[in-house]
Parts: sequence; C-alpha cells; structure tokens
Amino acid sequence: MLGLYRFDAYRTSDAVKVQELAVLRGALERDAVDEGVRRGRDVAAGVTLARDLINEPPNVLTPGELARRAQELAGANGLECRVLDAAAMRELGMNALLGVASGSDEPPAFIVLRYGAARDGAAPLGLIGKGITFDSGGISIKPAENMHEMKGDMGGAAAVLGAMRAIAGLGLDLAVTAVVPATENLLGGRAQVPGDVVRAMNGVTIEVINTDAEGRLILADALCYAVREGLSPLVDVATLTGACNVALGPFYTGVFGNDDGTATALLDAARRAGEKMWRLPLDAAYEELIKSDVADIKNAAGRAGGAITAAMFLRHFVGDTPWAHVDIAGTAWDTDRPYAAKGGSGFGVRLLVELARRATAA
Repeated sequence: MLGLYRFDAYRTSDAVKVQELAVLRGALERDAVDEGVRRGRDVAAGVTLARDLINEPPNVLTPGELARRAQELAGANGLECRVLDAAAMRELGMNALLGVASGSDEPPAFIVLRYGAARDGAAPLGLIGKGITFDSGGISIKPAENMHEMKGDMGGAAAVLGAMRAIAGLGLDLAVTAVVPATENLLGGRAQVPGDVVRAMNGVTIEVINTDAEGRLILADALCYAVREGLSPLVDVATLTGACNVALGPFYTGVFGNDDGTATALLDAARRAGEKMWRLPLDAAYEELIKSDVADIKNAAGRAGGAITAAMFLRHFVGDTPWAHVDIAGTAWDTDRPYAAKGGSGFGVRLLVELARRATAA
C-alpha cells in the first residue's frame, strides 16, 4: 500500500491500480497472517490519508476543508470531533494563533478529535499537529523558489489525523485526543508584522520577530489547550524549522522533550516503526537566546541552533506536563523512495501508532 501509493486525484489519464494481492503464508497460522494483514492495512490507510492531505493543492485544502475532512474522518471511524471557530478561539485567549490567521481571508479552524475511553487514573494521550495549510512566510515572505511545497506545512496535522485513523481502525485500548490548529499564513492589510506583541492562551507574551516563525505561535495555543484538557503525555508534530533539516537532512527527524520517559518511548517507537529519529538537546542555556526586550519571549532567535530555540519556545506552553516535540521539517516531504512517492511522505503516522500501541501494552 505504501510502495504503490500515488496521488493522482488531479490527473486526467487513467492510473494503474492493483486489483488483488496474494499473501504467501508458508508455515504461519492463517489467523496470524490475517491479523498481520489487517494491521498493515489500517496503518497504511492512516499513512495514505496523511499523504493525501499533504499533497492536496492549497486552494482545495483550506483550514475549513481540513476541518471538514476531520469531521468526515470522525464520522467514519467512531471518533468525537469538535471544531472551534475564530470567535471561540478569541474567547479562549488564543491570540498567538489568531495573529497568524489575521493575514488571510480564510478563517482559521481549531480541530479536536477524541478516541477511546481513559483507563482508571490515566490521562488521554495528547497528539498535537501543526496545521498551516499554506505558508507564504507572511510579511517576512519566503523566496519564490519551491514555495509551492509550502502546501505541506500542515504535515504535522496530516500525521496526527492519519494516526487517529489508524488507531481507530486497530481498535487500540486507550484514550487519545488530537489537537490541530489550522490556518494559512499570508500577507494582507491586517497581517501581523515584525515587532507585534501577542498574548498566548496561558498569558505568556510573545514578541513577533519573524512572521515566518509562525508554526510555533499556533502550537503555543494548541499546547496550552491540551494542558487545560488534562492530556498527558503530549507529543507535537510539526514541520517547524529549516534548521532541523539542515542539521539532520531528509532521513532523520529531530525530537526534543522535557521528560526522559516520553522521549525514550518515542525513540523506541521510532525504531520499531522504521521512522528514524534523533534526540537533540533542550538545555536551559538556550533560553537566553529567546529572551525579548519588550515581552516575555520572542518567536525567533536567528539561525544558530534554530531547531533548539524553537523547541525552547514551545516549552513555555506545556508547564510540567510530560511533552515531546517532533520536528519533521526534513522528513515530511519525500523525493521518491520505494515506499514513498514524491510528495508528502506521511512521516509520523507509523511512529504515533506504534507509540499508542506500546502504551496499551504498558
């Protein structure tokens, strides 16, 4: 399913489709083979969903359309879905997210999906996905070259939604809540500008140094919401920094965390799932780099250690909740490998499913 995937929704020529697959089971018990096939199909369906979302054109997959597809996903898989509009976000004090959304005519959407029932004394696992459906960079505009790939800046949201599809299909015995802040980052007469100060949901004030460092702004409010909902541990997945791509290239994903247990669980799940990850430091010394002259913190600290300072920024919005940040900037987009066609890779789905699966066995 992964190797034969192609995004052909907008091609007018007929695509070749596989009609039948035979599994040669040898000495294995038929029930074990059938179960393995079922699990593989459900996980691959989650990855395929994520790839489809990333590959959709940005004039199709707006924040509102992403919310609609999340509702459709919920209806088909027995999930609970809630979508907050801009008015509800404003009431909750999500001014960091709304600041990013202010440059677009497309309204933002804040998507919450819930699956399963919590065990006694256990909090639901929280999965948070960055949902920038197109990123121009805002006033700090990006270069034109390859900007079309910025339709994939919602790769974290796609991974989280794909994981929820797979977790529901597998019927895993745990509670999981997915949180997806979705918006465009565009230029307009009301767009935020460098020098603006916004107040996040938890009251932390942020000086906007660079409007292209927008992903961490929308994640700030999403993480605050997840903490308020009592989710734990939290794992956010985001195409957050070019710096992580520079550091690790297209083969490894960077992971940061305030809790060794959560980080170790993610690294173990990554090895099992075949999605390579490397833990990067979250040392208190880097805090100095995100101090602001006019607010509590600033949203950009320059090129040096850019992936780390972005993670340090996010740490301000999780409190004492165990949390890990997964930066998929280098791995969310593929250049054509045997199991991943050119375009959205769906990276993170198998990782998150394996994390959830291992949590049910704990």
